[in-house]
Amino acid sequence: MSCEASGKIWFNGEMVDWEDATIHVLSHVVHYGSSVFEGIRCYRNRKGSAIFRLREHVRRLFDSAKIYRMEIPYTEEQICDAITETVRENGLDECYIRPVVYRGYGEMGVNPVNCPVEVAIAAWEWGAYLGAEALEVGVDVGVSTWRRMAPNTMPNLAKAGGNYLNSQLAKMEAVRHGYDEAIMLDYHGYVSEGSGENIFIVTDGELQTPPVSSSLLKGITRDSVMKIARAEGVPVREEPITREMLYLADEIFFTGTAAEITPVRSVDGIEIGSGRRGPVTEMLQNEFFRIIRAESEDSFGWLTYL
Repeated sequence: MSCEASGKIWFNGEMVDWEDATIHVLSHVVHYGSSVFEGIRCYRNRKGSAIFRLREHVRRLFDSAKIYRMEIPYTEEQICDAITETVRENGLDECYIRPVVYRGYGEMGVNPVNCPVEVAIAAWEWGAYLGAEALEVGVDVGVSTWRRMAPNTMPNLAKAGGNYLNSQLAKMEAVRHGYDEAIMLDYHGYVSEGSGENIFIVTDGELQTPPVSSSLLKGITRDSVMKIARAEGVPVREEPITREMLYLADEIFFTGTAAEITPVRSVDGIEIGSGRRGPVTEMLQNEFFRIIRAESEDSFGWLTYL
């Protein structure tokens, strides 16, 4: 994925040219990873352009900042308005949106409290994260040797920049071994999530996903899938998943803003189910996309139109 260096970025309350949205090399975030962020999608549908679960994403951004004691100098409503303004300003019908809150240039040293909290929002065109064909044929994944952090080491419920150093190691290892993505285990050895996605398995028509206590980010697409599944009468359980349960599952899929709902066709070289997207995954995909494309009623109130 590449970002075209054009258009405007909302930068500390002002729209600036893409190339002018810069920070000092001695900013705290550069040296200590002190940032929190969100990934949000805007979809074009028959009614216009709509941002998916905008308020829930902004709420999580503020929650992440709260965990790290970062006082965002704007209200949630102002950030919601700034996000919609950024999409409009760049004339985008469909896009990926990245708000980021970070510690800027102030003092060097681990203690961040004397560094200013700054905010930027960018938006750009971005297709399917794991490839357009992956939404149907699925991806090949491997269980990583890198584990997710224990909850008394790093707060996994915060979508923090520093957490993704752990994800980078798993992703690079997976690609080096010829996989599309990694599955990471938690500190107890149970399944946690992908390098940047939540994970579900389907067994005998039931949907199962690891609980948040398994060192995972409480995903908004994850929550959306569980709501759709329950509305469609599919049983959903949040319970620990062992590694071998992956191999025996009828279906597996990833969820996330970037990945949307992406099926897994193999784990560690072992074919899952029929080796392609299964019927439960396809049903959930179809209903998810029908909602965001305004082909089904938005009964959950997920779409914010520009």
